[in-house]
Amino acid sequence: MTEIEWWEFEKANELAEQAAGDIAFVIESATEAHGGARLAVPGGSTPDAIYKALLEKNIDWEKVTLIPTDDRLVGLDDPSSNYAKLENFFGAKGANIISLVDETALGDYRQAGQLGDARLAIVDWPLDLVCLGMGADGHTASIFPGPDMDRALTGPRERRAVGVRPDPMPDNAPYDRVTLTAAALTSARTMMVVITGDEKKEVLEKAIEDGPLSSKPIGRLLAELDTPVDIFWAAE
Repeated sequence: MTEIEWWEFEKANELAEQAAGDIAFVIESATEAHGGARLAVPGGSTPDAIYKALLEKNIDWEKVTLIPTDDRLVGLDDPSSNYAKLENFFGAKGANIISLVDETALGDYRQAGQLGDARLAIVDWPLDLVCLGMGADGHTASIFPGPDMDRALTGPRERRAVGVRPDPMPDNAPYDRVTLTAAALTSARTMMVVITGDEKKEVLEKAIEDGPLSSKPIGRLLAELDTPVDIFWAAE
């Protein structure tokens, strides 16, 4: 059974500061151990405060590689792009940011997944840290409930990225995606999950309880882990 530790905060800014401190520690430790740090981090709005707090830390960003846990099939300068978000936060600091999206395949999510997987061949695996968010429906990265869920969760272990089409398509972000696979995510040396609000907490607790039988992607993914998981939750 996965070892899980919950860290609970009243305010999102308190969560952000603690999570940023833990991420900075992982970066420092990985840099000392093997000369650099490799992290997969989420999009969405929840991590923004964490990223701002990270920028206040004394980090040698030129030794850090950042990969989005997932991305929308949009142009790399599109406001909806998770790659663009990471570039805006950390590009000027010198971080090496790897896009999952090849702009030649925006219209074909399966080809986009193949190209994203090929891009990740340049990365030394496993990752030092994976930080995950979670949607109210229990999706994590872009592993959504639906027809493509099993390909992302149980596909060949050598695949590190796949293209997915959410079904139903989210109204607030109606895009095909490329996502890291469960095999890539769960191989990380360190895992954290960051969520806010009572609704998401209830969804995550139930998904963890159901484990490998969960209908939620986050429950299925966490059930595959051998490494401990830190869950950071803030009430608001």
